[in-house]
Amino acid sequence: MAAKKKSTKKTAAKKKSGAKRKPNAAFMKAMQPSAALGAVIGNSAMPRTEVTKKIWAYIKRNGLQDSKNRRMINADEKLKDVFGGKKQVSMFEMTKLVNKHLK
Repeated sequence: MAAKKKSTKKTAAKKKSGAKRKPNAAFMKAMQPSAALGAVIGNSAMPRTEVTKKIWAYIKRNGLQDSKNRRMINADEKLKDVFGGKKQVSMFEMTKLVNKHLK
């Protein structure tokens, strides 16, 4: 008689949980912010992940998240330069616009 095979889902789950996730080198590369973005987060070079953290800290510190629709960010004068002159952008559009200011 043939022995029953163990479920592949369980063995796949064990492999995934045991392996440590490696950070993506592209996200960890230090990027230089433009002058407009530097006015918000500082002018030193930093990884994209740190740029995002600093922008969110700025947004929360200045109360720029829309009170009714929390996914929308209301721009102040400094952020308006980063957002291409827009008064309000979604949080998803924000990352796209911020990436244009990184070299």
